[in-house]
Amino acid sequence: MQSVILILFYLVIVLMPLCLSWALDWPPRPLLDDIASGLGMVAFAIILTEFVLSGRFKRLSKRIGMDVIQRFHQLIARTALAFALLHPFMFGGTPSGGHRPWDPTRALTVTSEFSDLASGIVAYLLFPTFVLLAIARTQLDYKYETWRLMHGIGSLLIAFLLLDHTIRAGRYSADPTIMWFWVAMTGTAVAALLNIYVFQPLRQSTRPWKVTAIKRLTPFQWQLKLAPTGHNGITYDAGQFVWLNIGHSAFSHYENPFSISSAPVDGKELTFVIKELGDFTRTLDQVSPGTHAYIDGPYGNLIIEGRTAQGVALIAGGVGIAPMLGILRQMRATGDKRPIKLIYGNRLQEQIIPSEDLSHEDVVYVLSEPPEDWAGETGRIDPALLERHFSPEICQTWLFVLCGPPAMMDAVEDHLLSKGTPSSNILSERFTYD
Repeated sequence: MQSVILILFYLVIVLMPLCLSWALDWPPRPLLDDIASGLGMVAFAIILTEFVLSGRFKRLSKRIGMDVIQRFHQLIARTALAFALLHPFMFGGTPSGGHRPWDPTRALTVTSEFSDLASGIVAYLLFPTFVLLAIARTQLDYKYETWRLMHGIGSLLIAFLLLDHTIRAGRYSADPTIMWFWVAMTGTAVAALLNIYVFQPLRQSTRPWKVTAIKRLTPFQWQLKLAPTGHNGITYDAGQFVWLNIGHSAFSHYENPFSISSAPVDGKELTFVIKELGDFTRTLDQVSPGTHAYIDGPYGNLIIEGRTAQGVALIAGGVGIAPMLGILRQMRATGDKRPIKLIYGNRLQEQIIPSEDLSHEDVVYVLSEPPEDWAGETGRIDPALLERHFSPEICQTWLFVLCGPPAMMDAVEDHLLSKGTPSSNILSERFTYD
């Protein structure tokens, strides 16, 4: 129900400029011209609401899931791009020209003055480049921190260019009510960006953490422990994640998302299992106890608390085991009697995390490149493997928690849905979307 309300609220916001324009009851123009204006206004409204979607609001991520929010953020940005690209090509029914004193509602001409169009032209060129760079970020192999800074600055630049263009060249946006709607929306977008880059770092600077222990678990995976300094830490649910900044200023953009592998019952200290993948994670051997850190979180809805499914299936690929460890610990500590099964996949045997938490549970180990004496499952976590371990009744009545490579999660989700698993009983967390 909450998701439906949020979707309706979103539609009200992005369609509001169309409603306000219709309420003006101005003289009509050719239909294609009004469609062109509508596409431009909806595209701009979507772009501005994108700032809020990426604003890291904890309550929103817990109710809907950061997974869903980020995926929607990407898909709706591409929708806005399609509308924006079509927008100028739909005009043609009304002659172009400058403003006419006898035409206060711009019913007779579409502006062609370069001063009114310049900012829109620049935004028209920047926007597709901006989206393509986001889609191809991993292929271009530049630092995540660099991309994140470029993404924030670039989106703000496009927003101000479009605000200028909309007010200068837009027919309906010349009306004071609609103009102030755009100003208010742009102000909200800027506030959401400031929340990430200014306000949250300010809060973090008053609540520092420090590294208390770090050790190598496998050839490319580390266990990191943090303790709060001068405060009581954070309140979180098992399975959630935080944005972690180690060894930098609270205002640094050098932060990355990591799942918490400890459980709330473990106390104030937080534990993480981190795999060497990017620029930051490859420097973990340089981190030592006492190094200062900052945390933004918790986020995510990989949470089983309050869910009444008959059993819990945890399906992890590689470092996706991290949130599962916290969930297992919390379930045992709170006396949760529901049956648990963990499917844990890796490529090599030496990549399996050594953990006492796994020794107490029904764990199915899966290796895609097993040694000759391997007695566990081989291959990948695919529908055939799931068929062997989960009956149709389990698929329909258990809660399934997924974290791992996107291809694995896609295959598992598709299989579960085909077996009648309610979508509300599938929780997933992914940090890669393209």
